[in-house]
Amino acid sequence: MSLRSSVLTKPIFRRAQKAVPRMSQTEREALEAGDVWWDGDLFSGNPDWSKLLQVPKATLSPEEEAFLNGPTGELCAMVDDWHINRESGDLPPQVWAFLKARRFFGIIIPKQYGGLGFSAFAHSEIVRKVSSRSLVAAVTVMVPNSLGPGELLMQFGTQAQREYWLPRLAEGSEIPCFGLTSPEAGSDAAAMTDEGVVCRGSYRGSDVLGIRLNWHKRYITLAPVATVLGLAFKLRDPDHLLGGQEDIGITVALVPTGTPGVEIGRRHLPALQMFQNGPTFGHDVFVPLDSIIGGAERAGQGWRMLMSALAAGRGISLPSLSAAGVAFAARTSGAYARIREQFNIPVGRFEGIRELLARLAATAYLLDAARRLTCAGLDQGHHAAVIAAIMKSQATERMRVAVNDAMDVHAGKAIIDGPRNYLAALYRSVPVGITVEGANILTRNLIIFGQGAIRCHPYVLKEMTALAEADPDKALADFDAFFWAHVGHSIRTFLRALGRGWTAGATAPAPHVGPMTHFYKQLGRYSAGFALAADMAFLTLGGALKRRETLSARLGDILSELYLLSAAQKRYEDEGHQEADWPLLSWCMEQGFKTIEARFDEVFANLPNRFVAGLLRFAVLPFGRHASGPSDRLTDSVAELLLEPSAARDRLTAGLYLASGNVAELERAFALVTEMAPVEKRLREARVRDWQGAIESGLLSAGEAERMRITQEAVAAVVAVDDFAPEELVPAAATSNATEATAPMPALRAKAAE
Repeated sequence: MSLRSSVLTKPIFRRAQKAVPRMSQTEREALEAGDVWWDGDLFSGNPDWSKLLQVPKATLSPEEEAFLNGPTGELCAMVDDWHINRESGDLPPQVWAFLKARRFFGIIIPKQYGGLGFSAFAHSEIVRKVSSRSLVAAVTVMVPNSLGPGELLMQFGTQAQREYWLPRLAEGSEIPCFGLTSPEAGSDAAAMTDEGVVCRGSYRGSDVLGIRLNWHKRYITLAPVATVLGLAFKLRDPDHLLGGQEDIGITVALVPTGTPGVEIGRRHLPALQMFQNGPTFGHDVFVPLDSIIGGAERAGQGWRMLMSALAAGRGISLPSLSAAGVAFAARTSGAYARIREQFNIPVGRFEGIRELLARLAATAYLLDAARRLTCAGLDQGHHAAVIAAIMKSQATERMRVAVNDAMDVHAGKAIIDGPRNYLAALYRSVPVGITVEGANILTRNLIIFGQGAIRCHPYVLKEMTALAEADPDKALADFDAFFWAHVGHSIRTFLRALGRGWTAGATAPAPHVGPMTHFYKQLGRYSAGFALAADMAFLTLGGALKRRETLSARLGDILSELYLLSAAQKRYEDEGHQEADWPLLSWCMEQGFKTIEARFDEVFANLPNRFVAGLLRFAVLPFGRHASGPSDRLTDSVAELLLEPSAARDRLTAGLYLASGNVAELERAFALVTEMAPVEKRLREARVRDWQGAIESGLLSAGEAERMRITQEAVAAVVAVDDFAPEELVPAAATSNATEATAPMPALRAKAAE
């Protein structure tokens, strides 16, 4: 034992053992799931920009592009959420058949098992396009390709399980769902009471070793129509049939829903969206031991398996849906603000509207940049759990803001429901994305920084592992090595943050790429400040940091902004420095810098150790907050991108499905209005409103007058909203009940009252 170890390290080691709480098994498994990628660079305080820029741009293969333009577009043309949500209550039978025939449920399943074997980016693009047309269809496609039996089987299944189940899942002869959430266990999945007991029983006429299951799950998408249920439960072995351990832990198994004792069929109604979702129950359901995904040796490893699968799926499905929602909101709001006039000018000329349009456009640019970067990482083999959490939380939260902005721009057009309303279903569905796959409150307050600080930091997890080491000599030796390496890292981080803070980022390394260099330097400055703040929070709070959720949330916000903004930089580089997109990038960066500095300020104001808080402020924000956000001029430039046809507008909203319903009418009206803008300007300047007089005076040709008439009719068709006869609002089954005749959806209300 060295002198340093015995004299200096040992007292620190003993104090740390008392101060740092031991990790639970579920916490450890969550931390060990996935890996660290670009988030590790950001956490280091000195990101290597060359590493980011060398990440290959996410692209589609010719086969993937053909599928996106062919079957995916065909699917979009087949669905209509107004009809599904209001009348049929489900995807039409022909759509279910199409989904199965074209292997939509096997997007991620390798070709050797009959799936499409597509990349993460193709998976994301498909979900994004379908989401721009139908949320019901999008969720139906998402779930089998996200957290479900397919992903778990590919990562952990036995070869026999893969060969049996994956072809059936790919072709749609088996419809999967996954049961995790229960009444007792929502965000705290470890609190589940669903149980499996190892025992002997009869299975298909033979006496076998198996598991007797009892469960109550809820909120399970596809459960009402599923043929196979992936089930998470706590496994016990009271008779020690598998060994000496009685409480084995969370385990995941596949249960055919036709097995005696399984109940499915009843449905939830999530925010009035008619995708298949409902509860499932199991009463003394017996399955053989080889139903465990991965076989008996995977018993008790279910939480780690789930976290690993979630690290991939959570980074694709909901971020893709959210990116689609924001891009859709941006394109439709810009078009509507251009064609809708009040006080004889388009509403898009009002500054209040332009502020919303700019935020919509910039958010669409930012989220799609982050989606592409995340998919590129996944396709390189990275399964960064912290990045997946950032993407899920940030994408769905920003979609909420974007959809609210779109509702404000559209005003009454967006609140009157009916087949002409292309925003209502998206608006109603927003809370679903906020809540599922890890509620955003939990993700922001506990996971992004709480998990990221341990997982991404170069030394913290190693120190915690050393503290938990059973061998005292090895524990002290390991801790001694990691602790002093951490001290050296902290000193370098302090000096780096101090230098970059006092020079406003001028000393931060950055690629020399013109005006973008400033953005890289600022991100390098904030990354150093973040790394220092994270270290000081650990040093001063220790295990108590886990309970200071608002501090953790603010630090998580900084890490999230750093990731999203670096993704925006990467997108601008990948797309060849498109000059027309510069206002979008600038708006994103300026707004992001403002948010980062605000969160730093809040952390420093609330850190309990006031000396350390003052030291951090001195190093990181020595001159106070200077990032004021986008200027009005920049905001005006960004808003203008949505109000006129351009390549920048098309890049911003590429890949959306816009060919059906009132959205297609909006696209046509927008094209006509912008085409006829010079003619309208000519008439306005001449103060002529009588077309016949304008024709006679030579201001307007007969052809232009006809084109103006067509334009006005197209605008009127878009601005129009739906109205209904009273009997149209009542389901046929309830029309005989006079007391219910004036209430919407009485049949559903009556069912709920049973």
